[in-house]
Amino acid sequence: MTFRNGLASLLRPEDSVLVLIDHQPYQLANLNSHDPHMVVNNTTALAKVAKVFGVPTILTSVVAARGGVIFPHVTEVFPDNEVIDRTFINTWEDPKVVDAVKATGRKQLIIAGLWTEICVAMPAIQAAGEGWDVTVITDASGGTSLEAHEVAIQRMIAAGINMMTWLALASEWQRDWARAETATELNDALKYHIGGSAIAYLWEQQLLNTPVPSPAG
Repeated sequence: MTFRNGLASLLRPEDSVLVLIDHQPYQLANLNSHDPHMVVNNTTALAKVAKVFGVPTILTSVVAARGGVIFPHVTEVFPDNEVIDRTFINTWEDPKVVDAVKATGRKQLIIAGLWTEICVAMPAIQAAGEGWDVTVITDASGGTSLEAHEVAIQRMIAAGINMMTWLALASEWQRDWARAETATELNDALKYHIGGSAIAYLWEQQLLNTPVPSPAG
């Protein structure tokens, strides 16, 4: 196995393309590896972060007429993006999706979806075998059981696929808080999705903008 290390192995927004797969009601209804609310939160956050950094994002569903459309939390982030609806279980066997990814010219392929053991693992493994630098965002994905999710992650790691969480990805894309062109927008996106840290940040902003009382004279 080729080890993933060194500065060049870190993800860069200018080289990344995101594919969000099957975040639909049918799949969410049998999500048992995570709290469903958390997966919706994390997927929405991931979408917003991709938008902040200008990362091309492909949205795809499978048989939406029966399984339901992608969560509005996600599609509302990208109101102009076409949702590619497939019949293929394996997204990477659908030429329309693959062509959309190739058209971006990016090689760092980032995937999240439902379910991990099926709709994430299959395209990730195939794309990695075709030479793509594949990363799976584990907490914006989920399986039909904790075992299914974890075994899928083990299987993908064995295939040379990189695993990350959405907040780690956001930090890797930002890399330096001196990058002011994205720092403010990123904080605005994060504050609705990172729980206690977000509340602490908002409190800090409140304190910084609260006048210090004058000493009694």
